[in-house]
Amino acid sequence: MIARLAGDQMTLTVCPLSNFKLCNVTDLAAHPIRQMLDAGLKATINSDDPAYFGGYIVDNFTALTERGVIDAHDCVTLARNSIKGAFMHPERRQDLLTELNGIMPQTPRRQRKPSAQGPEL
Repeated sequence: MIARLAGDQMTLTVCPLSNFKLCNVTDLAAHPIRQMLDAGLKATINSDDPAYFGGYIVDNFTALTERGVIDAHDCVTLARNSIKGAFMHPERRQDLLTELNGIMPQTPRRQRKPSAQGPEL
């Protein structure tokens, strides 16, 4: 399934605070978003019913960055994935990608040391 999702570049919406509240992950520090990105999945960070699950999109990003699950490079990758996966006119998509690349150019990821934090996919 992972190989197919990665190969097809299917956009996946991931809601970390919702995942935690629904007990899909027992600790946000062990959220598998990093492993999803490493596996080539086109994951995005979103909010799911913010009033119930305790946070809007920035809160979801903050929860993961504060715990060291994702870094600035990952945040840009996740934003880029969101733009690429959104339903919008192609010209608007290109404008947003150009703006994002002006802020943080696309660069290859540094090799990370294996982490004991998240589960393997």
